[in-house]
This record gives sequence, C-alpha cells and structure tokens, in this order.
Amino acid sequence: MLSYKDKRVLVCGMAKSGVSAAKLLNTMGARVTLQDMKKREEVKDPQLLEDEGISLFLGSNPCDIVLEQDLVVLSPGIPCDLPFILKAEERGIPVVSEVELAYCFTPCPVTAITGTNGKTTTTTLVGEIMKAVKPNTAVVGNIGVSYSGEVDRLSEDDWVVAEISSFQMEKAKTFRPHISAVLNISPDHLNRHKTMENYIAMKERVFINQEEGDFCILNYSDEVCCKMAEKTKAKVFFFSSKEPLDEGIYLEGDMIHFRWDGMDEDLISIHDLQVLGVHNYENVMAASAMAIAAKVPIDIICSVLKNFSGVAHRIEYVTTVDGVDYYNDSKGTNTDASIRAVLAMKKPIILIGGGYDKGVSFDEWTKLFKGRVKHLVLIGVTAQQIKESAEKFGFQNISICQTFEEAVCLCKEKAETGDCVLLSPACASWGMFDNYEQRGDMFKEQVRGFIK
Repeated sequence: MLSYKDKRVLVCGMAKSGVSAAKLLNTMGARVTLQDMKKREEVKDPQLLEDEGISLFLGSNPCDIVLEQDLVVLSPGIPCDLPFILKAEERGIPVVSEVELAYCFTPCPVTAITGTNGKTTTTTLVGEIMKAVKPNTAVVGNIGVSYSGEVDRLSEDDWVVAEISSFQMEKAKTFRPHISAVLNISPDHLNRHKTMENYIAMKERVFINQEEGDFCILNYSDEVCCKMAEKTKAKVFFFSSKEPLDEGIYLEGDMIHFRWDGMDEDLISIHDLQVLGVHNYENVMAASAMAIAAKVPIDIICSVLKNFSGVAHRIEYVTTVDGVDYYNDSKGTNTDASIRAVLAMKKPIILIGGGYDKGVSFDEWTKLFKGRVKHLVLIGVTAQQIKESAEKFGFQNISICQTFEEAVCLCKEKAETGDCVLLSPACASWGMFDNYEQRGDMFKEQVRGFIK
C-alpha cells in the first residue's frame, strides 16, 4: 500500500465522497486540503473538519494552491477539464478519482457494475447475494455510499460491490475489479463527455485493467456491450434476454437458464421474481452471472432472487388513489431508462417528464407515447424540447407546469380509474432538486397526501 504520510493532498468537492476521501487520507497521515466552491457559511460544520486537522479552501477554484500539492483527488461531480486540473497535470501532479483512491486501500476482491441503466438495481442485488456469504460486504460507489468511507473496515476476507459511473472512471488509473459488468449502453451525459465514443470509453475503463483470471459480464443483446468482449483480457460471461447462448446466462420463455463451467441448468422462473419487466430480468441475469463467477452456491443465489423486491425510485409502486396507480421512477434520469418504464406499464399513462438538460435527443422516448401515454406533463428546462419532440411524432396531449407540485396535481386531475401516473422524467433532477431521491420522495409524499 502506498504511503501518504506527510503528502500534500488536495481533495476537490465536499459531497459524501470528497469528505470521506479527505478523512481517509487524514488518517493515513496526509496533509489534506478539502476544496469546494461553496462559501464557508454554506458548509455544514466546517469547524469539525478543521478540528480533525483537515484544511479548507472554500469559495473558489484552487488554481493558486494546486501546484503545491503532491496529489489531487476529484469527486465525481467535478469536470476534468477545469483549468486547475489541467495545470496540475501539465506539471506532472497526479490527478485521480475518489474511486481510484479508495481502490488503492481495498484489501479484498472488488465487483464493479457500470452501464447506462440498471446499475443501482443490479448493484443492490449483487450486494444482497454477496452479503449472504460474506456478511461484511461493502456496497459502495454511485449507489450513494462513499467508497472511501468503507475501506477502513474491510479485511482480505470481505468483498466490495461497487456501482461505477462514467464520471468515476475519468481519472481511474489502476482500478481493477475481479468481476466487472457493463449492463447496457445508450446516450447519456453527453454534456460532459461530448461524444458517444468518449462516453463508451469511460464505461470500458471498468474492465480495462482486468487480466485472464478476472471475469467480465456483458450484455450479449446490446451491440455496443457485445463488441466490448474483444477489448478485455478477462473471461467474458454473457447474458441475453433475446436468445439462447452456448455459454452464459439467458432468458428462454419464462425461465432464466445458464450454461457455465460445465453446468447447464435452469436458475429461476421469472414468475418466482418480485421484479417486473425485461430490463429487470436482465439485471437479475447480470447479478446472477457475477455471483456465479464469485462461486456463490446456486441455492443461495436463488433464495436471494426470490426475496428481492427492487430498489426505491425505480418503477416503484407508491399507492392507488381513486382507482389510479402511482409509480415513482425518479431514477429514470435518461431516455433509455424512461423508455423501459413506459414499456413496463400495462395501463394508460399520465406521464411526468423533464428536468436538467444533458444534451441528448428525446425522440426515441417520445415516439413511444402514441397509444401508451394519455397525457404528458412537463417540467424543467427541457420541457419545451420534449414537447417539440413529442409533437414531431403526432402526440399533442401535453401540458407544461412551472412547479413540480403543480405537475403532480395536474396528473391527478387528468387521470381516470384504470390509468396510472408515472414519474419518469428522462432527465436529471439538478436545478430543481438536490438529487433524484429528493424528487422521488417529494412525489411519493404528495401522492400519499391524496389519500382521503
């Protein structure tokens, strides 16, 4: 393990991952400066961090101090093309992601899940399976638990299950999970990555350092993912929702079946699962493949699968009011996720969409509305763009609301017995909410308030 004693380290970003990284480095004897664009009065309990020996640099970019550092650690929300970062790299100062830092302190095997959609569901499910055999398993990363905050409690007998975003891979250098997975690829975060090629390259970094003794789980039904098999040295374990595989795990009729390492048997019927939809069956297959690669007994995998009810904010049933079902899919932060949510609904939909602009087209989503969506209620900066996209495909039943509360109330007015109201924005929550969780929680609270 590298020694950080007396090393000058700049940690950028004071959200969960940044604060945890600063505290971890501080315990290792580093001279830590924690930076954020917030002013001191906007930071919660800054004195507590200073009392631990962590210096704070607040209210501006750290251009004036970056060249004094031995290492720079970036929180995932910080773009990598900021002038102070380029300045550090030009001088040869290492710049790494928080995930890379935490990985360097990890004593046990790592399972890493990435992809455009399904990451949180799959990570949660893999975590539950691994906890059944390794109770001290740490489930970390983009799922909302700081990786840096967990590593000091781990031993070599434990396991890490990490949800990995493209942002977290931008400055990953040596990160090498024993088991990786890329679930699917569709356009997302192009406002940051600029091109699909760049976005795909960031996803590929999850397996780029793997060797022959490692495993890489890939979606055979996704053309981009399938081609990734040519780029990894790891043993590839495919999953498929569309066709049988000579080797891998696949959906055939109502049965999930696998052929792997001399085994050829049914795993579980989809009727024994609590989660619904082909996208969730793909998540189940990916999670099961990872567990099989980790040598978890099949009976334990099946037991966990049968008891798994999904995750909050992902096509989450809220309640039924006046014969109308309400579903919270606030985690539908891109068009592909929201396409899956629309296709999963079996009733006419009153749909809430819109939010932060990530620079993507909405056409693939809006072309599905005719015959499925009764009324579209839009919010946020993308409202007009989505409206124009829907109208291009002949969909006219559209309202634009100025507030989220107004949108939810309008949905109640528009919905009739036998309909469903679906919050699946196809956009990030930034600008109107702190995160998608806050957006989903507000939706659930308001809907439950409709109950007389």
